[in-house]
Amino acid sequence: MIEQLITSLIATGAFGIIFNIPRKKLFLCGLVGMLGWFVYILLMSSYANAAVASLVAAFVIAVISQVFAKIYKAPIIIFSVSGIIPLVPGGMSYDAMRHFVANDYNTALQLAAKAFMISGAIAIGIVFAEVINQMIKSVWQKKTT
Repeated sequence: MIEQLITSLIATGAFGIIFNIPRKKLFLCGLVGMLGWFVYILLMSSYANAAVASLVAAFVIAVISQVFAKIYKAPIIIFSVSGIIPLVPGGMSYDAMRHFVANDYNTALQLAAKAFMISGAIAIGIVFAEVINQMIKSVWQKKTT
């Protein structure tokens, strides 16, 4: 598990380099990705569905990204996009396309559907965190005025 966490930290930080994230924020981006992957691994080890684990991990990544964005005065997208990278089902999508090319349509459709569900779960997790953040902001503003 420690190897996976270190690998996700390095992969997320390396992806941040591709996005031209400032050097001072690269470790923080890696930390966001590592924490998201940690949540995903914990849920998968407790026999959760991959889509559910991705949803919860994406939600955690989005919340941490919002907190880091406020603390370090940076755009949320810097942390959230690079933090999501370990969760993206790229290998599964590749396998689905490989099976399509090999005319193995049953396996290809199963893999493509699973990749689509995981991708949708990631998107829903990010949106859900932003909706909750906006609700908290509106309630906070009403209390202070």
